[in-house]
Amino acid sequence: MTTDAVNVQAALDSITEVWQPHRLVSVNDSDVKVAKLLGEFVWHAHPESDELFLVVSGSLTLQLRDRDVVLAPNDIFVVPKGVEHCPLAVEETAVIMVELQGTVNTGDAGGDRTVDLRELPD
Repeated sequence: MTTDAVNVQAALDSITEVWQPHRLVSVNDSDVKVAKLLGEFVWHAHPESDELFLVVSGSLTLQLRDRDVVLAPNDIFVVPKGVEHCPLAVEETAVIMVELQGTVNTGDAGGDRTVDLRELPD
């Protein structure tokens, strides 16, 4: 666990791949992650964890089965645990996400979009 301040923009600037979450910090039993998103992800749910999205730049549509939630910079939304969703970013979008430690990016869907959580470069 770091005892130094972490700059969110510097962390985002170091990310070169989309849909690849990186741990920014951990707090209690949760990871605070940063990622760049572009395109449509996969429909999935996280049965054990809520998922918080905070848009830093760009625009993110969280497609839910009953509606779409559109987030602009500085907007925040929590997808409740077990709710199926599919993130969609029509332009490159930078986000902060908060989830329980060990939460897999593709949730219960699995598949070839599943990636390991990466650590930020030093």
